[in-house]
Amino acid sequence: MPTPTGKTTRAERMAQPLAREVAERIAADKGVCIRPVALRRTDLATGRTEIVDVPCGSTLESRCPACARRKRSLRRTQCEEGWHLTEEPTVTPDPPTDQQTWWVEWRARVTAERDALAASGDADADDLAGLDEVIAELDEEITASGLRGKTAPPPDQQRARRVRSTRRRQDAPDLPRRPMTRRTVGQTFEDPATGKVFRPSLFITLTCDTYGRVRSDGTPVDPATYDYRRAARDALHFSKLIDRFVQNLRRVAGFDVQYFATVEPQRRLAPHLHMATRGTIPRAELRQIAAATYHQVWWPPADTVVFQDDHLPVWDDATGNYVDPATGELLPTWDEALDVLDADPDAQPMHVVRFGPQVDAKGVLAGSPDAERCVRYLAKYLTKDIAECHTVETDAQQRHVDRLVEALRFEPCSPRCANWLRYGIQPQDAKGGMRPGFCRSKAHKREHLGYAGRRVLVSRKWSGKTLADHKADRLAWVLEQLGIDPSRDEDQGANGSAWPVPVSSGNHAWELARPTDPDVAPREHRLLRAVGEALKRRSQLDHARHTNLSAMESAA
Repeated sequence: MPTPTGKTTRAERMAQPLAREVAERIAADKGVCIRPVALRRTDLATGRTEIVDVPCGSTLESRCPACARRKRSLRRTQCEEGWHLTEEPTVTPDPPTDQQTWWVEWRARVTAERDALAASGDADADDLAGLDEVIAELDEEITASGLRGKTAPPPDQQRARRVRSTRRRQDAPDLPRRPMTRRTVGQTFEDPATGKVFRPSLFITLTCDTYGRVRSDGTPVDPATYDYRRAARDALHFSKLIDRFVQNLRRVAGFDVQYFATVEPQRRLAPHLHMATRGTIPRAELRQIAAATYHQVWWPPADTVVFQDDHLPVWDDATGNYVDPATGELLPTWDEALDVLDADPDAQPMHVVRFGPQVDAKGVLAGSPDAERCVRYLAKYLTKDIAECHTVETDAQQRHVDRLVEALRFEPCSPRCANWLRYGIQPQDAKGGMRPGFCRSKAHKREHLGYAGRRVLVSRKWSGKTLADHKADRLAWVLEQLGIDPSRDEDQGANGSAWPVPVSSGNHAWELARPTDPDVAPREHRLLRAVGEALKRRSQLDHARHTNLSAMESAA
């Protein structure tokens, strides 16, 4: 309340809501991005410019709630549409054009000429370099013509592939292998009593192995015996283990199993996999596949610390290598370390990742309440970081997180990780300025807890659509409800419509606008304008849906 002099105290003023935060909250509630990116669009015909705000596209609710919820909704739609398909999704590439064929043929001629010159033994270095430049230019033209991928890797990127024995480990059970059939949909089963046909699918949950006993809050009973090193290494290589599981699953099932999977942490902070698969296989075989799945990390040993604290390798500009600070000797390169590993017949992998014994598999039917519940569960934590999925409430939980992060700090996350210097090995493609314990990979960051892979894993033939296709389907449905044809110029902005209609980028030039540019309004103003447009769009859509529904009832 105001004081007798009509003024308020500082405490009372601080208790009042902040206008900017209220605007951001309203924007988030109305589905408006609170961190819009300002782009300047220039009409190439008239030279007219305007500022267009596009959503930031963040997948984290802590950064932008509206964009994160929108992304999660798209993922739910993608999961629902592909889980219980009854027909094979067809993804047929378009035939190549004459221009694309001509570019590839020219690439073939130059490649043959280059290889013949290199095989003759009389090749001049300048001649080979000139042909390599021509090949690089042709690859750019091939990509610009609309072809996906590369016809062949550049000669300087063709490395000898290291081949290791594919013989299974003796401590892993063997798996049955069935002949593959060219299908992705599951089999149907008929109820003899009713004659009803069912096409079930599976919802699978897999976890990592145990590292020690834990309490109900996820903290270890005895932190001194809890294996934090193995927990860190399992998290770093968990994505590879998922790939091996899918390979084994398809070999045993005998068809191209399609999946939609998400990764989240358990309360003990170990990675946790939820996977929706199209089709079904016996539960006993699933448990057998999980027990037989493993991933071997064939890296040099990283158990003995060679350099630490102030005694670290020094970068030598003259040789472009790291050297021992005491003796000046060159550290072995990554390829040399692997050569030593290959030459040792008794060498063992640095780490072996396995699933734990807990395997949960549940049959799900299309359109059932279980199917909707599983889809919601798959998308439950997609708007949160790995570390945000479970709230840290006690000091014991905080110490548990700290110990895992400390174990991850010096674990090598990839061949290019700076932590290899700690163990006396130069990282792959080493460069100056590397320091153990300060790798920039997201695997070492606290919010990821070692898992640097993708949170959502979707097979190629899941729904026959990409995420952009699902987004375009939503926009097409909305435009159809409003009666807007995006191909007609007179429908753009018709009836005061505030709906964004796709505009051909060939007629416009786009560039990033800076917040300090004079034609860019303050963010608060842009947020209020976007909220007003969102309310207008919602009103238009509700009116159109009510009108269409009334027309359908009248026709009936």
